[in-house]
Amino acid sequence: MKQLFGLLLFAHFSMNAQIQSVAYKDGNQNLNGFSSKPKKANADNSGILILPAWMGIDDHSKEVAQQLADLGHYTFIADIYGEGNYPKNSSEAGKQAGFYKNNISDYHRRIQLALDQLIKSGAKKDKIVVIGYCFGGTGALEAARAGLNVKGVVSFHGGLGKAEDRIISEIKPKVLVLHGADDPFVSEKEILAFQKEMRNAKADWQMIYYSGAVHSFTNKKAGNDNSKGAAYNELADKRSFVHFLSFLKEIF
Repeated sequence: MKQLFGLLLFAHFSMNAQIQSVAYKDGNQNLNGFSSKPKKANADNSGILILPAWMGIDDHSKEVAQQLADLGHYTFIADIYGEGNYPKNSSEAGKQAGFYKNNISDYHRRIQLALDQLIKSGAKKDKIVVIGYCFGGTGALEAARAGLNVKGVVSFHGGLGKAEDRIISEIKPKVLVLHGADDPFVSEKEILAFQKEMRNAKADWQMIYYSGAVHSFTNKKAGNDNSKGAAYNELADKRSFVHFLSFLKEIF
């Protein structure tokens, strides 16, 4: 555990990696992601795809990308919405995120396009983990459900549900769900359905709860009022990052 906390501190304070914008396309739709290459890559050229929360690419996702690149991983932050569709407020974000949740094949395609960019940047195609926050956490789980070529997926305070009529296929990537124990936006019914899905899919899965944490517990801009349903929780943020690093160590 001490070693993991040391890695966490290193990730927070070194910040040596350079993050660069990357233009790519989905048909005629312009997309703008961000790539970060490690100054010294790990021996396996591991890559981590980052799916942002529902407001799109933000300072938090960029910070995480830099931290992980400083630990030797290639990183790429996906642009799910594309130019002209970036939300200006929560209402617009809800509509955009809702579209991709209801049109899941479009979400899968945007995730795959971002994976392609991560591989182009230097990551080895069979050494990739997908992580996501909130709406992006749902996307990370969808990468596993869609059978994308990834070794593992991690959801930070993400939605767990899927349409009930979707076929449950075998899930091969390892799955880690980091969840606020008091998150009001994910019902007990949704949690139980997700766990049943994981069992039926014969997945190698873990779900870790953080006491006193609600939705968005890694987002420092979410405030600290749990009664609003979304709030930052420093201890849950730190603990979840340590659990994430342990998961990466197991995979890579």
